[in-house]
Amino acid sequence: MTARTIPIRFTDDAGVIDIAESLSALKGDGRHLWLAGDETITIERAALSPAGDGFVDHVSFSIADFLPLPEPPEPDGSQLEIDIEGIDRHGGYLWFVGSHARTRKRVRPHHATEQALARLAKVSSNANRYLLGRIPVVEIDGAPTLVASAPAPASPNGEKLTAAALGLSKQNRLTRALRDDEHLGLFLKIPSKDNGLDIEGLAVVGERIYLGLRGPVLRGWAVVLELRLTEGDGQDLLLAPIDGGGGDGGDGRRYRKHFLDLDGLGVRDILAHGDDLLLLAGPTMDLDGPVRIYRWRGAAHARTSVVVTDDAIERVLELPVGIGDDHPEGIALMPGEPSALLVVHDSPAPRRRWHRHEILADIVPLPGC
Repeated sequence: MTARTIPIRFTDDAGVIDIAESLSALKGDGRHLWLAGDETITIERAALSPAGDGFVDHVSFSIADFLPLPEPPEPDGSQLEIDIEGIDRHGGYLWFVGSHARTRKRVRPHHATEQALARLAKVSSNANRYLLGRIPVVEIDGAPTLVASAPAPASPNGEKLTAAALGLSKQNRLTRALRDDEHLGLFLKIPSKDNGLDIEGLAVVGERIYLGLRGPVLRGWAVVLELRLTEGDGQDLLLAPIDGGGGDGGDGRRYRKHFLDLDGLGVRDILAHGDDLLLLAGPTMDLDGPVRIYRWRGAAHARTSVVVTDDAIERVLELPVGIGDDHPEGIALMPGEPSALLVVHDSPAPRRRWHRHEILADIVPLPGC
């Protein structure tokens, strides 16, 4: 595998949060790139330079400008992060998903024993992380731009595209539907880095919404959830029955579960590629380990929950991983290069940082394209 790097340059304004260290999701959109970090409430946009040597002209969009976040602002006016782990562009919307994960406090080298024990016992939940939402996208001055609402294309009845989300109301959270699930229910209260529930990938294919789980991994099997959403009141989205009949033996559940043999790894990102899904897979726990790209062939044709193995799963790429840093976190098709993947990293190595507001991403050839 021969990879090259390309810089992503973020605005140097003092008021902009440094997101270069926390990139977790990205999506190509023409010559533009959508990005998100797991420590902010913003979605970023950048454009491939005319020379093709970097992403520039960074603009930041706050999700709070389009949707009311469930958590109230902090005393200093800041907002708790959404922990965005997946984004996709489909049907006039930019879609995003939070991790839906609980967290356990980290122990640092300077913490004394009693303090370390107290931190390890502290598990917290942040309602902003439990969002699965969409924001309309329109072209303004030649660039895709997020707006609160927009006319629906070719709508004879004056219908509008509107910002909305699942998770604005606690009654509509995905986790409520999962709490009695025989496979996943027991993992909802477990923190993400302890093999608890942790959504880290999003792909939208027609009406299907695929969510890749970093955890839990069940005896080596990774999990991809499949949902449908419908309109609720105001800006609320609701889970729609996905197996409500139609001769497929459905039981009216509002999700499907797909179990994939990814060699014991969890899903770190998902990318729709024709009728297939490309899956970035890596360790579930907070560990160094192998990171690979797999192809789930014919994913869009699944009509029931499936166990995916053998010829339906192809290991496509082995990505380089650092020791203690440089963990591949997000993938997208490289704008202008449909046979190459753009890869961003969690805990990027120092060699990727030219200065505080710039990061180097990898461009990797995609075999079979």
